[in-house]
Formats: sequence, structure tokens, C-alpha cells
Amino acid sequence: MEFALKYVHYFIEHLVLAWPVLVFLAVIIALLGLIAGRLERWPGFDSVYWAFITATTVGYGDIRPRNRAGKTLSVLIALIGVTFTGIIVALAINSATLSFREVHHASDVQRLIEGE
Repeated sequence: MEFALKYVHYFIEHLVLAWPVLVFLAVIIALLGLIAGRLERWPGFDSVYWAFITATTVGYGDIRPRNRAGKTLSVLIALIGVTFTGIIVALAINSATLSFREVHHASDVQRLIEGE
């Protein structure tokens, strides 16, 4: 439980530091989705939905671009989405590493104190 609490603490701390970059990337994804949606004549909500499904590389296939410009934007959205996701994964891994080191180090110190 100690590890989980420390992990959540570090992860939130990292998200607070990284939020400007994450929000910037999310806004770019949404704007590119709206541009693609206008080119494809999709409603606004569908455009943003499609952009984030594409950015996360889920790609359900229920909505897809038909013209060359929309397809080009989908590649750009996917690349930005991989960056967005990569940052979140990096923050999660770093949080886990810090938590593990802290918990592991604390247990080593406790064993030394107890004379094991």
C-alpha cells in the first residue's frame, strides 16, 4: 500500500509539472481534428472524437478520412498522439521508479536498524 500511495503522489506531482505540455498537445490534436472534420464535412464532436481516437492509436474505424488532406492530417495527429501518450507513460514509469526506490530504500534501512 505504501508503494501505491507514493506512486500516486509522484504521478500527480509529475502531471502538475507537465500539464502545460499535455494541454498544448491536446489542443493541437483537437484543432487538427476540427480542420480534418471540416474537410471531411463531419460534425464538430465527431471530428474531435475521431482526432483523439486516432491520437491514442485506438482507431475504431467508425469514422475515417476519405480525402488526401484528411489522411495527411490523420498521420500528423497520430504522431502528436504518440508523443502525448509517450509523455504520460514516461511520467508513470518515473513515478514507479521513484516510489520503488523510496520504498525499497526504506525497507533496507529498517532491516539495518533491526540488525538483520
